[in-house]
Amino acid sequence: KQGLDMDITTTLMKYRPSVNGLPAQLTTDLNVALYAGWRYDNFKISSKTDPLGNRSYRISNFAYDIGIFAGPGTTPVNPFSTLNRTSNEYNGMTIQTGVAAFIESNMASFGLALGWDYLLNRDKAIWIYQTKPWVGFVVGIALN
Repeated sequence: KQGLDMDITTTLMKYRPSVNGLPAQLTTDLNVALYAGWRYDNFKISSKTDPLGNRSYRISNFAYDIGIFAGPGTTPVNPFSTLNRTSNEYNGMTIQTGVAAFIESNMASFGLALGWDYLLNRDKAIWIYQTKPWVGFVVGIALN
């Protein structure tokens, strides 16, 4: 079976590669996104006959999907993430976008994402991660 999959997702961890000689970062900041992808379901039906001739059936499902996401998030803005161009330390608002691939269960889905963050304030010009790619571990909850 194939079809459109709509989820609400969050990236539990983002790995940001090294930028400008600074060490790579692993972040766990708050974020949420809407995800839309194409889902592929594979079903396996097995049956068993007991000694009395009664038959029981078991259905197992494995699914995966690939799609796109976008939504709001937060990120630290500080001297480290601006190459000391600001002394302020705060969590800035971002919009995140990207692509993700999920393995699905009945209720939740788990996967990997490749994304980009866009800081939404005046410090976007000095934030070293503006439009730089990250890789993350994502979790989704089905809407459909």
